[in-house]
Amino acid sequence: MTFIKNILGRIFAFWAIISFVALFLVIFIPSQLCWLLPDPKGQKLFIAIARLWMNIWIPLTGCRFRIKGKEHFKKGEAYIVACNHNSMMDIPLSSAFIPGANKTIAKSSFTKVPLFGIYYIKGSVLVDRKNEQSRRQSFEKMKKVLQKGIHMCIYPEGTRNRTADPLKKFHDGAFRLSADTSVPIIPAIILNTKKVVPVTKPFYFWPGKIEMHFLEPVSPVGLTADELKSTIFNRMKEYYLQHQH
Repeated sequence: MTFIKNILGRIFAFWAIISFVALFLVIFIPSQLCWLLPDPKGQKLFIAIARLWMNIWIPLTGCRFRIKGKEHFKKGEAYIVACNHNSMMDIPLSSAFIPGANKTIAKSSFTKVPLFGIYYIKGSVLVDRKNEQSRRQSFEKMKKVLQKGIHMCIYPEGTRNRTADPLKKFHDGAFRLSADTSVPIIPAIILNTKKVVPVTKPFYFWPGKIEMHFLEPVSPVGLTADELKSTIFNRMKEYYLQHQH
């Protein structure tokens, strides 16, 4: 049974990649026309196109998805959205379904992917994590994104969680950004993506139900960055443990 499931998982992965690329080629030019509009309108349209893409692609892969807690986003306000990170499937789910215009902090190395790298630039604030100057510049760019009324999506674990723990230790960036700008953080819990695209299995995809739950915003007012980090970590860990099954 395990052998058959592994074979099917590779077939599903092949279909997921083929359908992803085919739809990407359809939306690529419309998404790039968003550069012609000033932000936040241009970025809002860019995300709307990405959302349409994912609304088609995710069901095509055999997955179902549920987004909960969108009411926590108040119209006209920008937020820092802190997501847990278990799988490559987290990225298309989070960026497309965060309500309104948003950008994601992302590794600059992804820009080397042909064609997709161009798309990636529009949707991201890029950073070379090994370069101190790049990290400083990305921090200032994220401030400017928030000033334009655009949400910043950040994975405070930094990389996918390969441990048995609910969450990896958080990095400081999202919480320093919140403390410096007084922008609230909305914790976002992504569920079941580690079963769909496991970090431990290369070229494997297994259809299932994936979810993203937005929790109530946490204001940084009166908290240090460390206190904010601890508060968000504990809240996300508790929620994940209660809802992971």
